Amino acid sequence: MLHPSYTDLMEAVNTNSAGKEAGEHPVVQSRYSIVIATAKRARQLIAGQEPLIKNAEGRKPLSIAVEELYTGKVQVLGDDEEDDLTEDAEDEMTEA
Repeated sequence: MLHPSYTDLMEAVNTNSAGKEAGEHPVVQSRYSIVIATAKRARQLIAGQEPLIKNAEGRKPLSIAVEELYTGKVQVLGDDEEDDLTEDAEDEMTEA
């Protein structure tokens, strides 16, 4: 069993979405969308970006990406935004 489940993860991502106003459509509307967002963040971690959660040592990039999305450390942006993911950390990392 996956933890969190797809539905729990989608609900957490939609609740934590930046700039989401009442009455707007959810940013993530399907399992496909959440899988793509999680895979994109995992690829960023593999490419060398630092994890935004504690105790990430020894964990797989996909597990880290799921936890970052679930806790709101990384947010999924809608189609009208420039990038798909944004990091919600005090000291933002710059992409190379």
